[in-house]
Amino acid sequence: MSTKTKVLVIFAPTASGKTALTRELFSPQGSHFILKAEIISADSQAVYKEMDIGTAKPEADLQKEIPHHLINLLTPDRQYNVSDFVNAADKACEEIAVRGNLPVVVGGTGFYIRNFLYGLAPTPVSDEKLRKELKERIAREGNQALYDELSRIDPESAAKIHPNDAYRICRALEVYYLSGKKRSEYQTEGQGKLRDKFDFKFLVLQPEREELYDRIRRRVDLMFEAGLEEEVRSLVAKGYTKNSPGMKAIGYSEWFGEDGSFLPNSNNFSSADIEKIKEEIKHHSTKYAKKQYTYIRDIPGSQVINFSATENDYEKFVNICKNLLSML
Repeated sequence: MSTKTKVLVIFAPTASGKTALTRELFSPQGSHFILKAEIISADSQAVYKEMDIGTAKPEADLQKEIPHHLINLLTPDRQYNVSDFVNAADKACEEIAVRGNLPVVVGGTGFYIRNFLYGLAPTPVSDEKLRKELKERIAREGNQALYDELSRIDPESAAKIHPNDAYRICRALEVYYLSGKKRSEYQTEGQGKLRDKFDFKFLVLQPEREELYDRIRRRVDLMFEAGLEEEVRSLVAKGYTKNSPGMKAIGYSEWFGEDGSFLPNSNNFSSADIEKIKEEIKHHSTKYAKKQYTYIRDIPGSQVINFSATENDYEKFVNICKNLLSML
């Protein structure tokens, strides 16, 4: 019997029902409650404060029922990266285990989960002078010019980075110019096996595709009904812009024009423009759902579960978790 801390890792795409699932399994209020756990969010946007509706954070009641970690850590103008996540997740797992609870890492940011399971690639330490030069080039030439440069140098890394993600574009270029090696090469080195720091149990939820897309579209409608526009307006009023790291998230970036202007502030902004933004968010969200699985393919020991959040699925998931955690 392993003496290492068991960590349950659940990857699930956006709008797949993972929040409801964690309530069912790990809240005493859930009808399928199996044991006391604490949730570690693997969501690159949930770390930002005041971005609640567009990131679909677990509601406050659920966070009272089950302790949640790595949510509401930073203001939207602060950068948060994968090394921040892995280091914080490691610390949280150790502290949760000391309390006698099960650490459960749950989220859809596959890049975070992959690096948590395998460990961080030993990329070169940041060079302030080079980083400053790249930032100045981004400001002068625009994101697309440097993204195109990265696509020529390291197409594999570029394929996993959004053209508007200036931070990751600069970092990938920085790695190449410092070392002469592509960042994608660092990410694949030494990733043949999972870290032995923890005893990982890794589950991948896989809803039926069209059903997932329908759920995504319904969720976006509910976000607008819940006041997404007002939430974004409030953030802009506090000084956050299109270039703020948090505001680059889907659900927020669509409210800005290419020139960085906040679209609702234009004189001719109408209800038709609201609908256009809503459709863009739906389109970007479904497109993102396709990409989310990129990082968690071929991970040793992963168990893929067809999941549609039905009663039968909950029962199936309970039994799988019990088997994985040696609880039968």
